[in-house]
Amino acid sequence: MVLLTLLAAVAIAIVRQRSLFGVVLLSGIYSFLIASVMIVLDAIDVALTEASVGAGVSVVILLATLHLIKTTEAAHTRASWLPIFVSLGVGGALVWGTLTLPPFGTPDAPIHRHVAPYYIENALRETNVPNIVSAVLADYRGYDTLGETVVIFTAGIGVMMLLRGGKRRRSEDDKAEDAS
Repeated sequence: MVLLTLLAAVAIAIVRQRSLFGVVLLSGIYSFLIASVMIVLDAIDVALTEASVGAGVSVVILLATLHLIKTTEAAHTRASWLPIFVSLGVGGALVWGTLTLPPFGTPDAPIHRHVAPYYIENALRETNVPNIVSAVLADYRGYDTLGETVVIFTAGIGVMMLLRGGKRRRSEDDKAEDAS
């Protein structure tokens, strides 16, 4: 409950923050809190991914981007109520949708009756991998994991190209100013 309260507080702080630097730092804190929630839920692989990508790489890339661009904060205009009502409506629909879910950790939940028994019974024999999580991620869901890796790699290349383009434009602008 403490982690969820901290998550809500950080999310509100991000929305109210006027400095882009502050938003980047608070988003890193948010990612660390999400990683902590994943550890509490015993999803260590997801927690490590969130900590490294969400709090590590993303924060560094966003800070580098802020360094390369000149940022000016837009003046605060009047409050718009439509986004608030849409957010409350979507949040209410999500809460309403969770009311029909089985209690957390129930062994007879549908997710535990579908493919999980098959993986538990056959993973070692079919994959020769003693860790069931590794067998599922690397063997049974190998194409899905490959697709996720390709997406992350492509995003990284895109960010590198964007950052390199910012340096090139800045250096060309500096040369033009020096010539005049």
